[in-house]
Amino acid sequence: MNFELDNDQQAYREAARRFSRQELAPNAAEWDANGVFPVETLRRAGDMGFCGLCIPEAHGGLGLSRLDATLIIEELARGCTATTAFLTIHNMVNGILSRYATDAVREAWLPAMIAGEKLGSYCLTEPGAGSDAAALRTRARRDGDGDGDHASYVIDGSKMFISGAGSTQLLVVMARTGEPGSGADGISAFAVPADSAGIEYGKSEEKMGWRSQPTRAISFDGVRVPADHRLGEEGEGFRIAMRALDGGRINIATCSVGTAQAALETAHRYLETREQFGRPLADFQALQFKLADMATQLVAARQMVRLAASKLDRDDPDAALYCAMAKRFATDEGFTICNDALQLHGGYGYLRDYPLERHVRDCRVHQILEGTNEIMRLVVARRLLAKDDLENLS
Repeated sequence: MNFELDNDQQAYREAARRFSRQELAPNAAEWDANGVFPVETLRRAGDMGFCGLCIPEAHGGLGLSRLDATLIIEELARGCTATTAFLTIHNMVNGILSRYATDAVREAWLPAMIAGEKLGSYCLTEPGAGSDAAALRTRARRDGDGDGDHASYVIDGSKMFISGAGSTQLLVVMARTGEPGSGADGISAFAVPADSAGIEYGKSEEKMGWRSQPTRAISFDGVRVPADHRLGEEGEGFRIAMRALDGGRINIATCSVGTAQAALETAHRYLETREQFGRPLADFQALQFKLADMATQLVAARQMVRLAASKLDRDDPDAALYCAMAKRFATDEGFTICNDALQLHGGYGYLRDYPLERHVRDCRVHQILEGTNEIMRLVVARRLLAKDDLENLS
């Protein structure tokens, strides 16, 4: 077991760090304050390969491992949490296209998606199906026979809390093709052009954080999609969604780690320069201990995320367990670190002149999305209880 980064990994991290410092960090506060979705910056991220991190080279991506991708995502999140989080969702959409789309659909969409010229949204959550995603009601009715030019699906229903909705060009939509009571086995996945007739977008939600990306509801009213736009087999959609979410959970956990790193660095600088009672704050033991705890929490979260990523890279049978544990731990600890960094700044931390209040707002949602942390605990508990022994947890 080697915890050191090799030369290639150090190069990936350094390239992402430069991009983060030059393109994201200087603009993050303005994007947040004005609700700017930085499309041109996302295209420049595409130029760097950051829109196709784990996509095989044969499909135009960088072909990185999940572990390698965490190095890049962490550095990007240090610059702008919300923009990086959207970038990870876009990568998740591209990963689904790469693995499950027909050759024709992949060739039509994936090159522009990897280049950042077109963007994608992941559409699973519904107004009545959040944590219980298998209860979704959006319906895809097959119309026509076979998979030829005249066969299609007609989609009716609605989705909620969709990142990028209204500003993206492709939607990966989970819809029910089975009977109403068919559960997870009755769900299929579809690649739906975002400007298809019958799609309507709700208002851009006013959110606590993640303000540099739009979030909207989407309604589907008789939206016709060619049969070859189905992703994978009919009835495979829920498994596709959950498989993608294992990677998504690592990604969002990594965003928390990167943001916590930025918060820790800001707090460290502040303690060294701010004086009270004629002494730098860094001289006070209580604050030294707080900084030490924050650093320890950060390193523990980072290592758990990287362990989960390595499990996913190896197709370990317990990968989903480790992804759930890493997501729960890193997003909880990441939020705590950001909140503690704000506290160390006193009243200044509450001002928008400092980035801490934005870090706190942006990280808070990470404990909710990609499966709430309560659901992560449920996933972990069920998998542990299904084991004969717990000796091999590592």
